[in-house]
Amino acid sequence: MPAPIPVPQNSVPHTPLEDLQGLSIGLITTSIALTMLKSLGFVTGQTAGVALIVSYISGISFSWAFFLINLPFYVFAWFRMGAAFTIKSLICVTALSVMVAYIPHLMTFDHLDPLFGTIAFGVLCGFGLLGVFRHNASLGGLGVIALMVQDRTGFRAGYVQIAADILIFATAAALLPLRVVGFSLLGALVLNGVIAFNHRRDRYIGS
Repeated sequence: MPAPIPVPQNSVPHTPLEDLQGLSIGLITTSIALTMLKSLGFVTGQTAGVALIVSYISGISFSWAFFLINLPFYVFAWFRMGAAFTIKSLICVTALSVMVAYIPHLMTFDHLDPLFGTIAFGVLCGFGLLGVFRHNASLGGLGVIALMVQDRTGFRAGYVQIAADILIFATAAALLPLRVVGFSLLGALVLNGVIAFNHRRDRYIGS
């Protein structure tokens, strides 16, 4: 199990209703960010990045690829992060998969500047992930590993994710145009910067 997390003296556990609203906000924000990224044809890091690459080169929908890629990590998460974290993460990944499939029917972009869209993706997705992390869940298998490393060593989750992203973007560079990889890398750097500067689990406690 992860090492005990220092809890601020005055912190109060989240209620189920607070978890519901916090996770919902995080999921809405993240799904909008991913919809923007997909509309640009770009990729990102982590399991979402792997799913996007798979969807672009195989024709499989992102939603199915994202859902299936994450399945093996739940066993790992169950033993390392606990039942509550695993169940919340499974629900969040499933909900995100459905939302990303459905949102394009509700929201389209006639024009989305690549630079603005990339930066907006990083900020919105980073914001959404912070909300999910704060309520004791994640949106992917690599996020589980990043959180576990942070809990055990204090090394921030954002930096762990950057290391994983290097491997994912090296793969993307071999398969996709360099313009796509360049913009995508910028978005991932913004996203991970938001997490690295703002996410510290010792500041928060979830239910």
